Amino acid sequence: MAARPEGTPVWTDAMFTDVEGAKTFYGDVLGWTFGESSSEFGNYTQAYKNGKAVAAVVPPMPGQDGEPQSAWCLYFASPDVAATAEKIRGAGGTVLMEPMQVGDFGSMCIAQDPSGVTFGVWQAGQHEGFELEGETGSYVWAEVFTREPAKADTFFTEVFGYSSKKIKDEHMDYRVFDFGGPQPVLGRMVMSAEDFPAEVPSYIQLYFGVDNCDKAVEAAERLGGRKVFGPMDSPFGRFAAILDPQGAAFAVIDMKTTVGDMPEME
Repeated sequence: MAARPEGTPVWTDAMFTDVEGAKTFYGDVLGWTFGESSSEFGNYTQAYKNGKAVAAVVPPMPGQDGEPQSAWCLYFASPDVAATAEKIRGAGGTVLMEPMQVGDFGSMCIAQDPSGVTFGVWQAGQHEGFELEGETGSYVWAEVFTREPAKADTFFTEVFGYSSKKIKDEHMDYRVFDFGGPQPVLGRMVMSAEDFPAEVPSYIQLYFGVDNCDKAVEAAERLGGRKVFGPMDSPFGRFAAILDPQGAAFAVIDMKTTVGDMPEME
């Protein structure tokens, strides 16, 4: 597989206190199966769709203080994770976990932008990232949810070299990042005080593909998840935002069910 350009979303994982519960939930909602846990790497367990790696789940690290909050982490590709970490610092971000090698799989770091959005950086070794994306049961899209859009916009374009465009909509401040071509890489949404309580931190919302958005929401609720928003029709597909039973936020989208015209950009 050709190396993905720096700044391309390349992998995602989440930490769960109840890993078996997470496997049951996502196995039902997204149709994932799971491999053997890797005790050498903290019982890291990969998720698969149709035999192809799409994500991973992991328990908290031993000795971790307090009750950790489950959350999905999106990793961006980098040819040199140490150099990207320096760019993150130079752009006003914070490196939360210094660059480290993960066996022969690759190297990583965890960081935060100046508006509080946490994300990962992945330099591929044997593990190149998503083996399936853009399809049912896999990663299809992500959006930075932030209360400080100007800080986030400046940071992500500086670190990853993105170009950006704003959707023409006087009622919504929404921006997409790309590499200068027609294919967007990442979205950015502003968190309003009306929709997001102050205690909800800035984050990256991941979208996973499903065949039927309404049925996916029903499955999530049946297994103890909670619908936060939707299902709603859009030109990109019918989607909904969900909190899983352990509090990790994500979204599902049926990309075949589209309504309306694509928005104009400026």
